Amino acid sequence: QVQLVESGGGLVQAGGSLRLSCAASENIFRGNTMGWYRQAPGKQRELVARISSGGSTHYADSVEGRFTISRDNAKNTVYLQMNSLKPEDTAVYYCSIDRSWGPVHWGQGTQVTVSS
Repeated sequence: QVQLVESGGGLVQAGGSLRLSCAASENIFRGNTMGWYRQAPGKQRELVARISSGGSTHYADSVEGRFTISRDNAKNTVYLQMNSLKPEDTAVYYCSIDRSWGPVHWGQGTQVTVSS
């Protein structure tokens, strides 16, 4: 059974930081590319960052230099460190398992709200 459980969202002032975590069941974590996506009200879900099983990373232009994705294979967990947060980062953030053609599994999401 595929399980992705996000945590770490909350309310933060602009310029602040949050760290999101996504715990995955072991049978799906190893060998898979993991992603973080977000969806703001009235907008489409968009890729924030992605990390391969080997640790290669990719970021959306809007978060490059502010967000860092990482993974701990021993804990079956992927993280998203978010610094210098802006009001436009406000969204529900989702963890995913990504294939070459796109995300195939989602977590339930965690709300991030950045106040100005």
